[in-house]
Amino acid sequence: MANVIVTVAGRPYTMQCPDGEESHLRELASLLDSEVQRIQASVGSIGDIRLLVMAGLMVADRLSEAIRKIEALEEQVQGLRDSRNTIQLQAREREDGFSERLDLVTQRVEAMTRDLG
Repeated sequence: MANVIVTVAGRPYTMQCPDGEESHLRELASLLDSEVQRIQASVGSIGDIRLLVMAGLMVADRLSEAIRKIEALEEQVQGLRDSRNTIQLQAREREDGFSERLDLVTQRVEAMTRDLG
């Protein structure tokens, strides 16, 4: 495990994370800190704990919205896959029908050729 010092609301915090995840942890802390700064700019000093809770809730809200959008996109993708499969099936059925008609026409032409010959 790696130790990483991150700064949120102007205070350093030592956090642990799996080796190789240090930069990701710093990015997450930066995201939280930017929310804290936005809240501080709009409401002023309200206490560290309340400030962090509000920032956490705002980040959670953004995450929740992102999850909803991802789920909606996944549904759209599934709908497109279903449509594609339906269209492919219809195309195969039409191709089979065309092949059957072509075989019938070929048989008739061969029969007419025999009758003429």
